[in-house]
Amino acid sequence: MGRTRKRSTLANRAIAASAALILGGGGLVAANFYASAGEGWSSPPPQQQNTLNAGQQISTIDCPEVANGLPQVPAQARGEVDRELANMDSQITEAYQRFAEEKQRIQQDPRFADNAILNPLKDKRLAAIERIAVAIGRSADRPEGLQSMAPCTLRADDAATFGGGDNQGQDQGQDQGQDQGQNQGQDGQGDDQNQGQGQGQGQGQAGNGPVAGDFVDIQSVQPNVRTPRQLRGASRGSFVTDCGRNENGKFNPDNVIVAPGVSNGAHHMHDYVGNQANDAFASDGDLARGQTTCRNQGDKSTYFWPVLRLQNGQNENDANADGGGKDQNVGEILTPSQVTMNFVGNPVSKVSPMPRFLRIITGDAKAFTNGDANANASWSCTGFENRQLKDKYPICPQGSQVVRTFKFQSCWDGQNTDSANHRTHVAFANENGQCPQGFRAIPQLVQRIVYDVPQGTVFAVDSFPEQLHKPITDHGDFINVFNSRLMSQMVNCINGGRRCA
Repeated sequence: MGRTRKRSTLANRAIAASAALILGGGGLVAANFYASAGEGWSSPPPQQQNTLNAGQQISTIDCPEVANGLPQVPAQARGEVDRELANMDSQITEAYQRFAEEKQRIQQDPRFADNAILNPLKDKRLAAIERIAVAIGRSADRPEGLQSMAPCTLRADDAATFGGGDNQGQDQGQDQGQDQGQNQGQDGQGDDQNQGQGQGQGQGQAGNGPVAGDFVDIQSVQPNVRTPRQLRGASRGSFVTDCGRNENGKFNPDNVIVAPGVSNGAHHMHDYVGNQANDAFASDGDLARGQTTCRNQGDKSTYFWPVLRLQNGQNENDANADGGGKDQNVGEILTPSQVTMNFVGNPVSKVSPMPRFLRIITGDAKAFTNGDANANASWSCTGFENRQLKDKYPICPQGSQVVRTFKFQSCWDGQNTDSANHRTHVAFANENGQCPQGFRAIPQLVQRIVYDVPQGTVFAVDSFPEQLHKPITDHGDFINVFNSRLMSQMVNCINGGRRCA
């Protein structure tokens, strides 16, 4: 896989990035969503309505998330259910690829989409839903009503609408392109790089995003970060684990949490640090025996997130592979310049140890179509981290680097290391730091990932193809494989108010 190249070499590719961005026709489709599940921001703007306006064009397939409608899945059925859910993701990917190939015809004859794409997809989803219901029904009450989640629709992307209108994504895209052009013009690089980020009617290197409206100048964003008040009895310490930056290039498009036993379950490529045994087929035993990149060998946890790619006209060696080009994730993979993993305490109480093999997902890889209920993207720039973005990529000024921050759930139900939807066994504390009733505070993982993105180069996270590389789909995954001794040291450090590494 790719490595970070010298800045001067990458900067010379800005023209290629600009060309990639301005290729392709006009406005596509879909409303912007604002995340609400994260911590530390002021109140988000109101959610925009998902409606198709005059002049918009359909840009993606929108399917209900069946996992969110499931009851508690019995352990005996978990594997089969997870495989069927992963199969449904593959069905959407295949339908989206057909949609992309036939987009012009669909614009001319919407009935073609029903006959050639949506109705066949609905039939496949109904069959998968039936298999899920049967699997659950063998050892628990058969779930009812899931069939209503089979139909999918087509939708538009407001952020991709150009040439008029007053939607926020478009205005920000234009403004940030102008601001960036002025800044870069002072460096003698203005015109080409101005097109690279924030201007043009392009759809990214793969043809399915990002678009100009997905970017905003960080200098135009008002400070919006709040810090919860620390009360007496709080756990004020922190514990840092150093597991590198994925310098050794461990990548795969699996997700052992969401789709165990399924190759390419994520349909996008992940960076991995920590445990090196992680793939779709890794058991808890495999992870316990695995090697780790963490400096302290007592931490064999696995930490993974979607790779960040430069849309610079270059291809990786996954250009014809699952998770890469076959899933419309293309461009040069950028190795982070810095990765920090910090476990922090709770502002109102002490923390309890995490159970071994606890699985936590923060954010939602399908937030663009699912909505913002579980979205937790956080984008910023070095020197401006009191300004966090949820549904926009930042344009950073000269000398500033792109920052992704993941704050993981910090409350645990005290019983389960996972749940049917991989979410309900953990929760976020409220704005005052209190856990929901029946949950206990645990150390909160805060990941900070920094990238040296060349000025003027378009970038985007990998995503499911139909999610159009939207920044709001960013997410992180964590499986706790600390040994008991090191976990005890972490908890004592945090509860004692110390800073440990």
